[in-house]
Amino acid sequence: MKILVANPRGFCAGVNMAIECLDETIRMFGSKIYVYHEIVHNKYVVERFTKQGVTFVDTIAEVPIGSILLFSAHGVSPEIREQSRVRKLQTIDATCPLVTKVHLEAIKYAREGFHIILIGHDGHDEVIGTMGEAPASITLVEDPDDISDLSFPADAKIAYLTQTTLSVEEAGRVIVALKQRFPMIESPPKEDICYATTNRQDAVKQLAQQVEVMIVLGSQNSSNSRRLQEIGASFGKPSYLIDGAQELRREWFEGHQSVLITAGASAPEIVVQDCIEWLKSGFGATVEEITTREEHVSFPLPRELRVLQSAKVQAR
Repeated sequence: MKILVANPRGFCAGVNMAIECLDETIRMFGSKIYVYHEIVHNKYVVERFTKQGVTFVDTIAEVPIGSILLFSAHGVSPEIREQSRVRKLQTIDATCPLVTKVHLEAIKYAREGFHIILIGHDGHDEVIGTMGEAPASITLVEDPDDISDLSFPADAKIAYLTQTTLSVEEAGRVIVALKQRFPMIESPPKEDICYATTNRQDAVKQLAQQVEVMIVLGSQNSSNSRRLQEIGASFGKPSYLIDGAQELRREWFEGHQSVLITAGASAPEIVVQDCIEWLKSGFGATVEEITTREEHVSFPLPRELRVLQSAKVQAR
């Protein structure tokens, strides 16, 4: 058996920053720290921090007054920020800068009198946070069929934004339908779908046709990981989305001679390597890593954390 390992795969710059931020906060202040929602959508990562003593919460009311609270990589709404201020929480914003870009675009368009059509998945943390920036000015659509329900007047100022973790094709179908319905619709000068999401999807498109089975490392609630699985399936390949090697099944590979392994943007490299070792041990597999694009993006730690770091140094 031959394993093709896609590169790029796994952690993107935003996920790296958020995890580094939480690691550094623990180093500075201990593990009695709270995170609003999952720091990233990955079971392995969340369990690692939970074992260290970090508490993940779904409401601000769960966080003791005056505690340290991190906002996850997916971003939060102004309402959540206000609730945090009321509880006198020390907040550290680990929102991915590419998500922040979408938030700022939503604020800008709303202030200019546009109604915003947000292309995304209902209930996703990123979508909830973005819509919270201008709830009276944003309508969510998930697929082209939703567009027929829109009833804006002919002279309405309309713009669209997208969730950063959609598949390019998925968003593209909705955008084409929007432009057909509203020819004057506006959009940001640069698309919102994250570079890492696009790069991982492009790698799968290039490599899926060379294999018989595809494994995607990532959690079920990870939007970008699910898109990778869907792309593999679109090529007619059995495609499995799993958290780690413990979920692999021997029957998936029997009779097959080639496997593609990739990982969503929130999946750590250790789970990729565990799966490779499982296949090498069970099937004598050989490994070839194929790079389809280089990535050199990095994001600095949040300003709030740097301020806390500086204050702690000065207090010594």
